[in-house]
Amino acid sequence: MTQSFPITDEHMHIDLRAKGLKAVKEFQNAGGTHIFLVMKPSWTLGIRVTRPEDHIAVFEETVDITKQINETGVTSFPVLGVHPAEITKLTEYMELEKAVETMKGGLDIAAGYVEKGLAVGLKSGRPHYPVSPEVWDASNEVMEHAFTLAADLDCAVQLHTESVGEPELIDITERAKKTGIKLHRVVKHYAPPLVSVCEKLGIFPGVLAGKGAIEEALQQGTRFMMETDYIDDPERPGAVLGPKTIPKRTLKLAEQYGEDMFWKIHKENPEKVYSVDIEI
Repeated sequence: MTQSFPITDEHMHIDLRAKGLKAVKEFQNAGGTHIFLVMKPSWTLGIRVTRPEDHIAVFEETVDITKQINETGVTSFPVLGVHPAEITKLTEYMELEKAVETMKGGLDIAAGYVEKGLAVGLKSGRPHYPVSPEVWDASNEVMEHAFTLAADLDCAVQLHTESVGEPELIDITERAKKTGIKLHRVVKHYAPPLVSVCEKLGIFPGVLAGKGAIEEALQQGTRFMMETDYIDDPERPGAVLGPKTIPKRTLKLAEQYGEDMFWKIHKENPEKVYSVDIEI
């Protein structure tokens, strides 16, 4: 199958213990060309984190999977960091203050991978479920640490957060501004199609490509990226969205809207946000 433009999934997980490279092949066969490969949360890989260095096993595995993906002809860019839900796991067996330091230390190590060119961005955020005010404040402190690291590196930060509307996006943007990070480097992963709001604030949405979401986003312009958040978990096949979703949806929508806007969504936007080259 030949096509004239790249198709990028801006947030995907691949696990070699699950579908692994078969999922990449499905993506590729449907027309997909580029993946931003986000590390899986430490606990899903059976890793009990007690110190920052325990994250290295997750990072090394993600970098190794990236190499294997690149051998298939799909281009993979790793995004490394600490999943914000880790704060809940860690506080089961350590004090909140130590959990914060452990997560910040994990982000420091991830930043080293970006500095060496082994990753293109950091992953951080805050819990997507209700937590105590103390844990909420601590999570924001960790997220702001990620922003500070990314400001120094001039790299992107992908954010996993609570469900957002405009007020939450304003709060995230204000926190980012304090650190000096360029706002177009701040990516709200799993975003609803709030393209206009994000454009006004300066941050970037990775719009989850669920039913009707991309059409809704396109009504507001092309300043967004598309993602499936495919989690490659054998117990939840196809969750969140399957690996073929973005190529299939893009090619169908390109027939209706034309190809030009998808050059922007799949090539120009991720190139700007992540400072990568997206070529086919």
